[in-house]
Amino acid sequence: MDAYELLMTRRSIRSYTDEPVSDEDVEKVLRAAMAAPSAGNQQPWHFVVVRDRETMDDIMNVHPYSSMLEQAEVCIAVLADLALEKHKGYWVQDASAATQNLLLAAHALGLGAVWLGVHPVKEREEGVKAILNLPEGVECLSLVAIGHPAEPAGPADRYDPERVHEETW
Repeated sequence: MDAYELLMTRRSIRSYTDEPVSDEDVEKVLRAAMAAPSAGNQQPWHFVVVRDRETMDDIMNVHPYSSMLEQAEVCIAVLADLALEKHKGYWVQDASAATQNLLLAAHALGLGAVWLGVHPVKEREEGVKAILNLPEGVECLSLVAIGHPAEPAGPADRYDPERVHEETW
């Protein structure tokens, strides 16, 4: 599949089979995440790979929209170490780019994935921080549930010409 097709066919997948996700595929999606652009090339990201069912259950208790973790084989927390920031506040954009790359890489590998927002909801941030034992100054932007898709999701054309403005609004 070419890059354009990859972009146009990626969908949020919330239902998975029980087929394991290989360590090799996990490393590939993490390599893609770390290939993302970042402000000033600061690369403030860190990742926690979760496969433990109890940990995923704990996350489901603090994140109200994470029920797909019940079926997911892997959950990856996308984090930023604020001490690594060269440009204050850009960690959100950096971690977002890493999250998107991770999602695209999962799709390219035939995996299903969905972005679970953590930041800026304080209750989710604090809950995930406690569960994953994150040190002070490390923030969680998102969680990504990953597994083999239980059913295919077709492409959706979301282009809306009314959202496009030429030169000015």
